[in-house]
Amino acid sequence: FNPNMSLAGSWCTIESDPGVFTELIQDLGVRSVQVEEIYSLEEGVFNELKPVYGLIFLFKWRSGENDDRKPVENYDIFFANQVINNACATQAILSILLNTPEINIGPELSNFKNFTKDFPPEIKGLSISNSEMVRRVHNSFARSEPWVIEEKKSHAKDGDVYHFISYLPINGVLYELDGLKKGPLSLGECTQDDWLEKVRPVIQKRIERYARSEIHFNLLAIIKNRKHIYDEEIVELEKQKELLRHETKPEKDEYIALIDEQIYTLQLKIKAEDEKFEQWRMLR
Repeated sequence: FNPNMSLAGSWCTIESDPGVFTELIQDLGVRSVQVEEIYSLEEGVFNELKPVYGLIFLFKWRSGENDDRKPVENYDIFFANQVINNACATQAILSILLNTPEINIGPELSNFKNFTKDFPPEIKGLSISNSEMVRRVHNSFARSEPWVIEEKKSHAKDGDVYHFISYLPINGVLYELDGLKKGPLSLGECTQDDWLEKVRPVIQKRIERYARSEIHFNLLAIIKNRKHIYDEEIVELEKQKELLRHETKPEKDEYIALIDEQIYTLQLKIKAEDEKFEQWRMLR
């Protein structure tokens, strides 16, 4: 949400839902990525989702909140000021996709990133608003779901609006990317291994502050496609089986049986992922 701009009629409000965001990312031309909702900040929850590329936090924006943190200037970061109210979810997603080299963002987003790389944040934000491809994909997810309807009613009644921000590691530093700020906010040094541990108390502090006011919020993670991970693990296990078949050790059959159990478990997980994606498509 941008409090200084009127609602842009050409950008619809979309639902904060992992299925919606996953399909939106796919329609932007990005592969091997999905979105999962996080219901707990326990370490084990994050470990099960790794690799996690970034986190998106949704909360109800409140006017008059002071934030004396100083943004940093780092032109290696894709950071865009928010110039369209209803596009803040898509912008939070783009903040992660365009700052994560491990993600194959496809030709169209690659061209967009290269075209805007030397632009200041405000012009990057305008570039998002003027991208026909991004707007078309975003608006294809317009739906009249109860949560969205209630949000619009709330907005009309008392000015309540919702906002999305991103957290992710970039070149050894943990950043908060909020399009309403002048620039990225550094949260300190981190590594790919410990950034989730360092961001947990930051998010927990926000949640505790908003929970006291009974404010709606949720947390989503952009992660590597789980089915692809399971497929890769099965390939490695099949290689181990093939090597064992040439062994002369008497216990090799026992090892092969254990590997078969692991493969079966992974196949069940793949089936569960297929069913989840199918359900997402049916709800669209």
